[in-house]
Amino acid sequence: MKVKICGIKTVEAASHAVENGADAIGFVFAESKRQIAVLQAQQIIAHVPAHVWKVGVFVNEDAATIQQIAETAGLTHIQLHGDEDPDDYRSVGLPLIKAVSVKSPEDLEKIDDIKADFILLDSPPVEYRGGNGLSFEWDLANALKKSNTNVILAGGLDSVNVSKAIAKVSPLMVDVSSGVETNGEKDLVKIKGFINSAKKLGEEMQNEFNYL
Repeated sequence: MKVKICGIKTVEAASHAVENGADAIGFVFAESKRQIAVLQAQQIIAHVPAHVWKVGVFVNEDAATIQQIAETAGLTHIQLHGDEDPDDYRSVGLPLIKAVSVKSPEDLEKIDDIKADFILLDSPPVEYRGGNGLSFEWDLANALKKSNTNVILAGGLDSVNVSKAIAKVSPLMVDVSSGVETNGEKDLVKIKGFINSAKKLGEEMQNEFNYL
C-alpha cells in the first residue's frame, strides 16, 4: 500500500515521512492554509530521495504556470484538484492525478471518461478543494475495485480509519493531510502512525491474496 503525505511545508516533516515509508510527498500551490511558495518547495524537494513522488497540487491553474513551477521546484507528478480537463495539461509532460469529489454514484460513473494517469477520490469541497478533514461514503467506491487500479484515496483519513478505508476501496495509494496534523501543523507522531497503519494492512491484504 502506497502512502502520500500532503500539505508538507518543512524539511523536517518531509524527511520524517520518507524515513517512515512515505511513497509520495504533496505540495499545495493552490490557495490553502497549507499553500507553499515555489522556492520553499524546491528547498524541501532537494532533501527528498529520487524514488519518492513529489506531487504539486493545483486548482484551476493554467498549464504554462504549472510547467514553470514544476521545473523550478522539481515536481514529478501534477495533481489537478479543480475543474480541469487533464487533456489540457499533457504539455506539462508529467503524470497527471485528477481529483474527483465523491457525493454520489454518479460522480464515480464519470471516472472512465477522465484521461488521467491516476484518479484521486476525495470528499466534496468546503472552504478549500481538499484537505478539509472530511471523508465520503467509501462504500460508493466498491465498484472501482476491479475497474480502476490507479485510484488514490483521500478525504478525512487518519491512523484510526485508514484500515477500514483501504479494506473497502482497495486503492493503489492513500493520501492524508489534516489527519496527520495537530493544531494545523504536521505532527511527526501522527505521520508515523498513519504510514504504519496503512502499510500494515496493505501487507496483510497482499499476504491474503498470495495465499488464495
